Amino acid sequence: MPRRRTGPRTRIRPARDTDLDALLALEGRVFATDRLSRRALRRLLAAGTAAVLAAESAGALAGYALVLFRAGSAVARLYSILVDPRVAGRGIGAALLAAAEAAATARGAALMRLEVATRNRRAIRLYERAGYRAFARYEDYYEDGAPALRYQKALAPPRSRRRGLVP
Repeated sequence: MPRRRTGPRTRIRPARDTDLDALLALEGRVFATDRLSRRALRRLLAAGTAAVLAAESAGALAGYALVLFRAGSAVARLYSILVDPRVAGRGIGAALLAAAEAAATARGAALMRLEVATRNRRAIRLYERAGYRAFARYEDYYEDGAPALRYQKALAPPRSRRRGLVP
């Protein structure tokens, strides 16, 4: 996967096992509930059914995105995307979202779906600006009882799969 840059000091790359402690620390800084465990993150880093993308800024983990894939399905699920609050507002979330979409497209996904807490206005704006559309609402979705909106977006196929082009 190509590396993406959001500025002179931020890059998006596949997460590694050596990022595990930083990923867990970031989960703790961003989420009060619904955090991934060390065991779950370790499994996802090794899983062929997930893409974990890390945003690095000034040598530190600034955010990450987690995309899940299911065999035989053209739907990818953006399970999690988070940015360290200390570096929010620098375009890292948008870069992670674009990288997640690219990873999903590379795996053959035609559609990306996600859930977001209704109170997370910043994330909702990010998704809507990127072309996601709400199609469902779930009450009492999160551990704390908060409701969620479900969004989806059709992904552009890789150039080799577009009509008229030979793979």
